[in-house]
Amino acid sequence: MNNNTNPAFARYIGIDYSGAATPMSSLKGLRVYLADRAMLPQEVLPPPSPRKYWTRRGIAQWLVERLAEDEPTLVGIDHGFSFPLDYFEAHHLPPDWPAFLADFQRHWPTDELIYVDFVRYGDVGQGAERMGNTRWRRLTEQRAGTAKSVFHFDVQGSVAKSTHAGLPWLLYLRRQLGDRLHCWPFDGWQVPTGRSAVAEVYPALWKRAFPLEGRSPDQQDAYCVAAWLRQSDLDGRLKGHLAPSLTPPDRARAEVEGWILGVG
Repeated sequence: MNNNTNPAFARYIGIDYSGAATPMSSLKGLRVYLADRAMLPQEVLPPPSPRKYWTRRGIAQWLVERLAEDEPTLVGIDHGFSFPLDYFEAHHLPPDWPAFLADFQRHWPTDELIYVDFVRYGDVGQGAERMGNTRWRRLTEQRAGTAKSVFHFDVQGSVAKSTHAGLPWLLYLRRQLGDRLHCWPFDGWQVPTGRSAVAEVYPALWKRAFPLEGRSPDQQDAYCVAAWLRQSDLDGRLKGHLAPSLTPPDRARAEVEGWILGVG
């Protein structure tokens, strides 16, 4: 497997995300695994505190610390990083991802001490001005086959709640890390040498490729992300996955809607 003499990254982080409760809630569904070139993924537990599990805020702060270090790191997070073009068109928004993140956080302030559903149902925020439609799907979701719409709430396998909870934390990472962080593919399909990067992933693509070995489903999702990122970088496949074969129109669309790493 390890036949790539020049892997792009030194560390690989897989995160299984959850949009439940508030950003300060300790959630069993939030799991973090870390690998490096020599070490298979190991679970990273939150800092000692009365909270047994990670919080969304805690993960974001931990990522800022790790990604500020001088070790190029690739992070895979399993929630949507953007919305379909239909959303931009319906709300008369420019096809500009950084502007989208800021606009979304203003309307859906889910990085505050609230539940996603508080915004959904109009108790706080201005979610009604930035709603989506379950029929709207990004090109990458269509290509992935089983991936659900980022607006498809309250169904098995939905990423809607985790997406609506996680997007403001991407904005936080960008604001904290600046040019140290490359958000793929929005900042470009090629990650500059030595730069850390964060990418959207879909664990269902890979989790059956790695034995469970006693891990829970949430642990397995985070483990397989870190394991696949590591394996594909070490064997040279990652470079191709970071540059999927897309027509110019599809590539332009994906630069706004985002892309799931590993989807052809």
